[in-house]
Amino acid sequence: MMSKKPFQRVILFARQHRANEGVNETLQRLITFLKERHIETFVDQDTAAHFDLHLPCLTETEMDPKRDLIVVVGGDGSILSAARMAIRVDLPVIGINRGRLGFLTDILPQEIDIKLLAVLQGHYQEESRFLINAHIHDEQRAFFEGSALNDIVLSRGSETHLIEFEMFINQQYVCHYRSDGLIIATPTGSTAYALSAGGPIMNPNLNAIVIVPAFSHSLSSRPLVIDGDAKIDLLISKKNETNLLVSCDGHESQIVKPTQHVSIAKNTAQLRLLHPLDYHYYDTLRIKLGWQSKNIKD
Repeated sequence: MMSKKPFQRVILFARQHRANEGVNETLQRLITFLKERHIETFVDQDTAAHFDLHLPCLTETEMDPKRDLIVVVGGDGSILSAARMAIRVDLPVIGINRGRLGFLTDILPQEIDIKLLAVLQGHYQEESRFLINAHIHDEQRAFFEGSALNDIVLSRGSETHLIEFEMFINQQYVCHYRSDGLIIATPTGSTAYALSAGGPIMNPNLNAIVIVPAFSHSLSSRPLVIDGDAKIDLLISKKNETNLLVSCDGHESQIVKPTQHVSIAKNTAQLRLLHPLDYHYYDTLRIKLGWQSKNIKD
């Protein structure tokens, strides 16, 4: 595989609530590592506000897709947070794993000297991961728009019983749901909340979306995999006694009221996710999910 153009600048990204989980230590190590190799190092505005790193800050307008790399320190949740900024400025992202499962963060802190250095020198794999958008609206106006790399979830909020809603795909009626909620996930998000609710694992290269009901009242309700370019519309039943919630990647929770609509469709922008050259998707699944392995030479 031919090497690509080396990166000239690095933008460090970390989430505030992970400051006490070894993230600050790894950030300091990265700063030393990058300084020794004469690579310009910056932080984004949010990271600068929560970590005392003594680094210059770059605004999104100052970021350059031709020479910059975002290095995320944390877990998959940190990648989800960084993705929104990255797609706005079309910058690639790679993760240093200080979280738990780490389906998206490939490099361990002790591998920085070898694996991250190789990536900075242009030796890496790049793949595109699509996001999905959620719109809350009624017949007259829109109330909210958000995006998610993993999933968009409709949940019951303060309700203590099942919620009711209708689902349409490409304006074709599908069914009526009575359940705790609904998870609509990308292939990236198929190994997150959707998996714990019984959804399938989807290869990230698929152009598909999975719809997973959460504890449906009907035993016939099953996960549904549809075309990634399809448009999903949820009509919230007026039978619901209180407001429901829509969340994007576990945050940005917004109220959705009875009779309102939630429309979900693919985002036109994609996340540029980088991996070391020795990355293999099925190795990650096997290790993270504890699948058994056998020496193929036996």
